[in-house]
This record gives sequence, structure tokens and C-alpha cells, in this order.
Amino acid sequence: MIQKILDQYCRALSVLMVISLFLMVLMVFGNVVMRYGFNSGITLSEELSRWLFVWMTFLGGVVALNERAHLGTDSLISRLPVAGQKLCLGISFVAMLLICGMIFKGSLEQVKVNWDSTSAVMETSMGYFYASGMVFAILGVPILVFNLWRLLSGQMADNELIGIRESDDMPHGDPHP
Repeated sequence: MIQKILDQYCRALSVLMVISLFLMVLMVFGNVVMRYGFNSGITLSEELSRWLFVWMTFLGGVVALNERAHLGTDSLISRLPVAGQKLCLGISFVAMLLICGMIFKGSLEQVKVNWDSTSAVMETSMGYFYASGMVFAILGVPILVFNLWRLLSGQMADNELIGIRESDDMPHGDPHP
């Protein structure tokens, strides 16, 4: 049930990311055409594209967190017994929760410092730009807490204990024939 809710809000975030990417491509391409074809440009496109990119990156971090798609290495963890893998995964969840807290705190400070500063072109508070880190932390915490709870309650399968997953580009099978 909880995983379905997390998947649904990550799906909504994915839609927002697709819309952001579409707008970024449209604005940058339109600006290039305007500059080379008509010797003018859209001043808003460069700044808004940068803002959309930052927001899209943080939202993508939440989706990757839910899908456990962040980069990692399992050379040590995969050699540990199941109890060791559980311990290491639990420690990593706690560490990520602490890091989310630090990201939230740092982003909040940046929002406070930059709230009265406005962007050069859009003349919008720079606080909105830095709020992307706060949103990441707020949306990432439920995923981490849920996965930590699954681990501690024994609901996490042994094949989920290694916090990374194999890339689709990697060959499957025994790497050492």
C-alpha cells in the first residue's frame, strides 16, 4: 500500500520532469533559432532553463531513490553474510536520512539568505531556486523511512539487501568463465 503511494508520487514527479525537459528543449532550441535566424533572442529562456534543470535534477534524485537506481558498488557488501548486509543497509538508510536533514537545513538557510534577492531576468526570488533542495529532502525522507521500516520489520527480501542494482548495460551471467 505505502509502496504504491510512493510509486504514484514518483510517477507524478516523472511527469513533471518530462514537462520540464520538454520546456527546456523548446526554450533552448527556440532561442538558438531566434539568435541565428533573426538576430534576437528570448532572454527568459536561458535562466528559466537553468532553473528547470536544477529542479528536474532534484526531483530525479527522489525518483532514483525510490527505484534504488543511484550509483554504488557492492564489491564488499555482496561478500557479507545476510546479517552483515542488513546491518550495512540499515546504516546506509540512517546516513541518508541524516544527509537529507543536512540538505534540508542547508537549503533552508540558502532560501532565507536569498529570499530578497531576485534573479536577473525573471526577477523572481532566488529562494525558489534554492527550495529545490528542501523539496528533495522532504520527498526523499518518506522513501528512506519506509525502506528502513521494511528492513527492520523483516519485510525486505534478501535480494533487496544490496542497495544498488545491476545496470541494463552490464552483461548478465558469470563474469569469470
